[in-house]
Formats: sequence, structure tokens, C-alpha cells
Amino acid sequence: MRTRALLPALALLCGAFCACLGRSDTVRIAVAVPLTGDLSTEGQGIQRAVELAVAQAQAEKGLAFPVEVLAFDDRAVPESAVKAANLISADPRIAAVIGHFTSGCSIAAAPVYAAAGLAMISPIATNPKLTRRQLEPGWPGPRNVFRVTVTDDVQGNLAAEFAVRRLRLKRFFVVHDGTPYGQGLAEEFRARFKRLGGREAGLEAIEIGERDFKLLLARILEEKPDGVYFGGVYPEYGLLLKQARKLGLKTVFFSGDGCMIDALFDVAGDAAEGSYFTMPGRPLEQLPGSERFIQSYRESYPGVEIGQYDHFGYDAANIVLEALRQTGPVSGAGRTQLIEALRGIRHKGVLGVTTFDRKGDTTLKTVTITRAKGRQFVPVR
Repeated sequence: MRTRALLPALALLCGAFCACLGRSDTVRIAVAVPLTGDLSTEGQGIQRAVELAVAQAQAEKGLAFPVEVLAFDDRAVPESAVKAANLISADPRIAAVIGHFTSGCSIAAAPVYAAAGLAMISPIATNPKLTRRQLEPGWPGPRNVFRVTVTDDVQGNLAAEFAVRRLRLKRFFVVHDGTPYGQGLAEEFRARFKRLGGREAGLEAIEIGERDFKLLLARILEEKPDGVYFGGVYPEYGLLLKQARKLGLKTVFFSGDGCMIDALFDVAGDAAEGSYFTMPGRPLEQLPGSERFIQSYRESYPGVEIGQYDHFGYDAANIVLEALRQTGPVSGAGRTQLIEALRGIRHKGVLGVTTFDRKGDTTLKTVTITRAKGRQFVPVR
């Protein structure tokens, strides 16, 4: 998560399309996600899911023109995301970008794509600011930003309601990592918790990359809250949990989807046991449209586990492909045709039936609450 130089991983991902490189009607789809760094596993999973969707469309002859997929590594760093966005926008044959993964990267890159008239679909960035800004004066282009996941206000509100009404918790200490995702999620939880009659035991921000939480935990121990809510991602959260349990802190811990990643158990170990999480949508196996995706993914990537967010990338790619079927190949100034097609899309995919509201947000608002048990995330609501 620390700032490093962008690795311009501008590579052709689907070898089957190499023969099409010289064709003038070839359409390119960019994938901008963290391919290296702490969140690289999740980014690479989304990359594979996009490749799969495009390969299926080509094999089934669902498109009258060839499609290439190009991958860009933003390292989950906003500055690197902007560099990637400039590279992507400069290529007139890229029709759309699927990305970015984090809210911070998505918010930083979105205006670059808007100025280029380029459609952007984020698979999992949740901060409401990402789409809300394009309705405000001064937005540098068309309303080009879409997303297929629920926003922080939906996750944060449900977490607060569950904490008060189901767990009967009255005092929470809120911690966040200062990023648009972590802080935004924590603030949504905090506001709803207070409206429901809960009391705040404290509020603290940590730094990305921080490893020693003794002072923070000393304050939490002194306050004796019923629960601790964390807004951020799993590397810091895993260490916070581990150190908290070592100090004997037995309070309830709650977080969002950025921590509900299998790698959390590698960091926290048994300390993660019993903690609660919110996640967008439902577990993959519970989704009615998941069977084909799961089977195809396993056949295409034998031995590779399906990631927590891969099906979001898969649906995002299929939505772009469906819009391209309406517009045909688009490039340069003509890319805005794809934006218009996306606004009216109605796509039945793994996540359900996706349509977009005026802001570009999905109209699907399902959130699941899980609890860590035996190195798994078990749904409880």
C-alpha cells in the first residue's frame, strides 16, 4: 500500500487474440487493478475474470469484431492510478476501463477518463464520492463512471443496525486508515450507529503501513467499548486484531469487505476468529447465476481459487461487452457512444440483474454479514 512507481504492465492477456492485433476493428478493454503489492491477489483475480468473460464471448461468437484485454498495474496507489489512467486514455482504441479496485485509486483516476470520454466501470470501489462527483459542476466530461457494487453507506448502515439490534452493543470505538474507502466506511457506520442510539467510545485514524498499535490499543482498553469498528483493508486490520487479542482485549470487532479477504487469516491467525464483516452482494455459491461462472473459471484456471471479488470483475466485463454489441467497435471521440449504451443497460449476470441509476451506481443493494470461523467467512445474515 506504500507509494511506489507505476509498473507499466501493459500486456496482451488473451493469447488467442494475438492474430487480431493488426485489424482496424479490434476493440481494447483495459483492466486497471493492483497487480503487485498487498492487494495483488485480488487484482489478479479480477484480471482473470475479465479475460474469461472476453474469451467466452469470442468463443461463442457473441461479438462481430475481435477484443483485446490490456492490464495496467495501479499498485493500489492513487498516484500510480492516475499514471495508468493517462496511459489508458491516450490509447484511442481502448473503449472502456474496468477498474479501479480501491476507492482512492478510482476517485483519483475517474476525472482523467471523463476528460477523455472513456467509460469506467469499477468492480468493487465503494466510496459514494466516486459516482456522486460526476453530477456536480465542473466535472470534466460526460457522466462516464459506473460501478457494480454497493456503496459504503449501504454497508456501514447495515453494520450499525446489526451491531445495535442483533448484537445489542451500545458503545463502539471507531478506527480507520484515512483512505477514501476506510474513512468513508467508518464514517457511515459511525453516523448510523449514533442515530440508532449508540455512543462513541473514541475515534482514531491510523497510517497505511502502520505495524505497531500499542498506543491505540491502550486507549481502547481504557475506554472498555462493547465493540471496535475498523474501516480499512486487511494488512493493518490483521495486525490490529492480533495485537488486541494478545493484550487480552475480548471486545467485538467489526469491519467491511476490505478486510474480508482470505489473506487476513495469514496476518491475524486465530485472532480473527469471531470478528464480523460486511460484504457486497451474497456469497458466490448462493447466487443463482454463479454455476456457469464457477465451472468456466475452474476449467480455465485449474488449481486457482476464485477470489472474493472475481465475479464482480466478470460481470463488469460482460456489461461492457453487452454495450459493445449495441454500439459496435468504438474508438477515439466515438467512445462516448459506449457511455450512453451503458446508461441504459440491463444485464442479467452472476450478481443478478444490473441496471444503473443516474449516478452510475448499481440498483442492486444486497449486503451480507459474515463472521470469521475456522479460517472461513460464514454468513450470519
